[in-house]
Amino acid sequence: MKAGAMDKLLSVRQAQEQMIGHFAPLPSIEIPLLNAFERVLAEQIIAPFDSPSFSNSGMDGFAVNSADVSFASPTTPVTLKLVQDIPAGSSLVTHIEAGQAARIMTGAPLPSGADAVVPVEYTDAYLPEIDQSVQKLPDVVRIHRSVSSGEYVRNQGQDFRKGEVIFEPGRKLSPQDVGLLASLGYATIKVHLQPKVTLFSSGDELRLPGQPLEYGQIYDANRFLLYGLLAQSGAQVLSVETLPDNPSIIEQSLDKAVQSRPDFILTSAGVSVGVYDYVKQVIQNHGHLDLWRVNMRPGKPLAFGSYRGVPLIGLPGNPISSFVGFLVFVRPILKKLQNLHP
Repeated sequence: MKAGAMDKLLSVRQAQEQMIGHFAPLPSIEIPLLNAFERVLAEQIIAPFDSPSFSNSGMDGFAVNSADVSFASPTTPVTLKLVQDIPAGSSLVTHIEAGQAARIMTGAPLPSGADAVVPVEYTDAYLPEIDQSVQKLPDVVRIHRSVSSGEYVRNQGQDFRKGEVIFEPGRKLSPQDVGLLASLGYATIKVHLQPKVTLFSSGDELRLPGQPLEYGQIYDANRFLLYGLLAQSGAQVLSVETLPDNPSIIEQSLDKAVQSRPDFILTSAGVSVGVYDYVKQVIQNHGHLDLWRVNMRPGKPLAFGSYRGVPLIGLPGNPISSFVGFLVFVRPILKKLQNLHP
């Protein structure tokens, strides 16, 4: 580090550009769809068929030609002959002639000749106290209200058409997205690899929650804060460790971290200009470390460098400063590694 480097204030943009420019998007991998939640899509998704792929009923009721029931009302019901029962999943669907109807379930294909569905509630077949599933098909049904063409029908291609772009690469997949991909028939999907990170906090004063505190000691909040932020940002945390103020143990721990081949090492505290900042000394013995003062508050001190060829980011020890530093500098790097688009 050049003399006076710690006296120069970098703008947030300058620091971001230098750090983010060091990383490139990770390759893609094909994974089972069930594991795709919150992963970042690495391929364009194009609809392989219309959705719905066939016109179907939006209600339990009766498929009709709307012209046949245009004057139907509770006082002047229209009687239609029932010619078929059409449950969901049925592939044998007959044609409906004038004066005819078919009992139909939600999601079942609409027969040709029908252009609307009358919900069962508006017919004489509505018997809520009786299990409708065990009722035999009657000979006729009386319709108590009119319906317009297309009413209670989900038309073929209503949601999207074959060949339409559904998702672009760089999208973080939500549960709704994964459900839609399943409805399109995807069993596997291409996503970007998750960034792999090893996480360290440092200092002899740190104790884990649940352990007794002696005078001058504090609980290690950053371990949990940064772990949660990494997981929330799509990273795979390979290991979490608290480093003591002991150069030999610090070197052993960092060497072990390098062997796990992380995309970067993230530390909190121990890399500033203090006499007991041994992490900084160990890193400089086997790599390099630039200490920056960034023009922001909280989170002004920031470290960036490498240890044995692995990128390393050092955040401040203060939990608030560490939190802000993560959002401003680490999260954008994780987004780039996953090729996550805004």
